[in-house]
Amino acid sequence: MTRIIATLLAFVLAAAAPAYAQTYNLTLSGASPGGLWSLLGAGVDGAVRAAYPGSVVTYQTSGGGIANIVIVDRGEAQMGLAHAQELKMALDGVEPFKAPVKSMRAIAYLYTWAPMHLIVTKDFADKYGLKSLADIKAKKAPARIAINKRGNIAGDVSVAMLEAAGITEQDLESWGGKLVYAASGEQSDLLLNRRIDMVDNSLFVGHSSVRKIDESLDVVMLSVPKDIADAVNAKMSTEPFTIPANSYKNQKEAVETITLSAGLVVNENMSDDDAYTLTKALYENIDKIQAVHGSMKALTKELMASMTVVPYHPGAVRYLKEAGLLKTN
Repeated sequence: MTRIIATLLAFVLAAAAPAYAQTYNLTLSGASPGGLWSLLGAGVDGAVRAAYPGSVVTYQTSGGGIANIVIVDRGEAQMGLAHAQELKMALDGVEPFKAPVKSMRAIAYLYTWAPMHLIVTKDFADKYGLKSLADIKAKKAPARIAINKRGNIAGDVSVAMLEAAGITEQDLESWGGKLVYAASGEQSDLLLNRRIDMVDNSLFVGHSSVRKIDESLDVVMLSVPKDIADAVNAKMSTEPFTIPANSYKNQKEAVETITLSAGLVVNENMSDDDAYTLTKALYENIDKIQAVHGSMKALTKELMASMTVVPYHPGAVRYLKEAGLLKTN
């Protein structure tokens, strides 16, 4: 009788156990190593591990959000990070996409605060009197400017900023400067080694790569004039952003610039149950994502549930309804 009771009890406990007590082995396609997305990859991994011990989220480097949309669309990774701007490009089927990509489904918006940092060595800025992006053209400064790699939206935004300021790559070269295409992790070393004069990249305020520069070299931050910002925002769907005063060593005043936003997406073919459990893991372990960088402390569940450029996966919608976070269908 005792054995029968024990067997029945074990059966009842098994039936009452969480339906999602399992492990996951997932791949998240991000961007270059050392950039802010690698931090987010660590946060997603931490959240999934916390919810489902023994699980692994492998961070896969790529060319950025445009590449990730293609990778996730093809089923070569279960998850991808992408900027809202890139997702809109995919939906519209504009270059570099050859046709609309409509398979992306949102799991979470992750940030709207990755401003473009225009970091210039102080001696170069002082020599040419640079205080804003517009001054580079006005002074025909021979700036060697590092921007993100081709195919990365931050690099595309950098090019759009230069174009809005009336600066072409040919202009820079004619003045004695040049554009250098480099991943986020390479840019700080290039500046510290004086192989470039300026970095123009999308980074969290206080990101380690900027701190590395700020602690080792005297630099200044250029502002983006309103007319240039407005032109780029209209073209690239970026938004205005203010880097607070004293965020960096020599930055005594607030700096006006523009910002990118990004989120986590999956393929519409992901099962509803997997999308549900993944969403649940991220939202209920939001602290793991918030902990990856000081700027991520601003992340809230409400923001995570606020992406509008692509629809949320039905499995994510199921969780968001349960959590009372769903604002729109």
